[in-house]
Amino acid sequence: MEHAVKRLPTERRPGCPFDPPKELIEARDQSPISRLTFADGHQGWLITGYDLVRAALADRRLSSRKELLRHHPLIDFGDIEVPPAPPGEFLLMDDPQHSRYRKPLVGKFTVRRMRLLTERVEQVTAEHLDAMANAGPPADLVTALAKPIPAVMICELLGVPYGDRDLFQGNVGKFMSGETSDEDLIAAYAAVQTYLAELVAAKRAHPTDDVLSDLTDTDLTDEELKGVALILLAAGLDTTANMLALGTFALLQNPAQLAALRADPALVENAVEELLRYLSVAQHSVRVALEDIELGGRTISAGEMLILALATANRDPERFTDPHTLNLRRQQGGHVAFSHGIHQCLGQQLARIEMRVVFSALVNRFPTLRLAVPAEEVALRPETADIYGVKSLPVTWDA
Repeated sequence: MEHAVKRLPTERRPGCPFDPPKELIEARDQSPISRLTFADGHQGWLITGYDLVRAALADRRLSSRKELLRHHPLIDFGDIEVPPAPPGEFLLMDDPQHSRYRKPLVGKFTVRRMRLLTERVEQVTAEHLDAMANAGPPADLVTALAKPIPAVMICELLGVPYGDRDLFQGNVGKFMSGETSDEDLIAAYAAVQTYLAELVAAKRAHPTDDVLSDLTDTDLTDEELKGVALILLAAGLDTTANMLALGTFALLQNPAQLAALRADPALVENAVEELLRYLSVAQHSVRVALEDIELGGRTISAGEMLILALATANRDPERFTDPHTLNLRRQQGGHVAFSHGIHQCLGQQLARIEMRVVFSALVNRFPTLRLAVPAEEVALRPETADIYGVKSLPVTWDA
């Protein structure tokens, strides 16, 4: 019998801020693939099992093209015509267009090149930890540490002048928060587009030592460079910031794991992978079938949309032992927190470096770090936000 879900579950259980919505887990327990009714009545699919999510992410018959993603699981857009992705915004494209934009970037985000940035990440992290210590407790870890460090790193990579970062970060944050009004969202998007157009023109006229300047040497137009820069900035700012803040929250709520990390610095690499799996801040990916295909014993018809639940895939008991437990010594890798296939996160190595450096430095610099409010009072981002996380994380320590 085909399992069906009437609406995409988004509400997390009180007191369980790190677990996927209960109904989403129950759907996975029933079947790794379920029928899903979208807000406008479209009958699509919800993929919750690890093996099927990973297979779907790698299947070229499932498209990411923006103009084909006509339905939303939670919002009824009516008969609005969806345009193709703007030039350069390659996450919402398929090959060959997708590869045309991604290929020039691959060499800029190699493991080796990202590792060379470790010293700079350490320097920036130390500066922000010093500022936290000098200001004294309490502090909001989001504004003191989690947001500014990724902002500095991605802006330096792209060559965004230091003085422009706060404005830029604020506008990008409005895209991702899930709480911005339509009017403010449009205004923020327009402001970022205008800024990036000016930045691209400046790099074209006077190249500096950064990724955006390097890309002016390719055949990409100014409009395309603007779109590429927007994708890199949005991804580089918001996802890592939320992993740093939500990851710290998870560690503070798991004192035995926090103590293990503090006692064994070599554990941090494994700890980062486990936190990525456990939290899955990018909760879903969306695809649409280009043709009739078989997946998990079901026929996906051409034009039907699929929600790929990364969070439940990373909590699948058939793939991960005791999946709802945070275990920094877990040896089972292969999570899909960075997606999989041609759209696997381009900046994942930089994100890993930032997390390794920040978590290591933070737990050792502030050995008495703890929440400054009860855990249930920590303000969470709405479940409808593109990237899950906390709005703020009040912490304190023994000065």
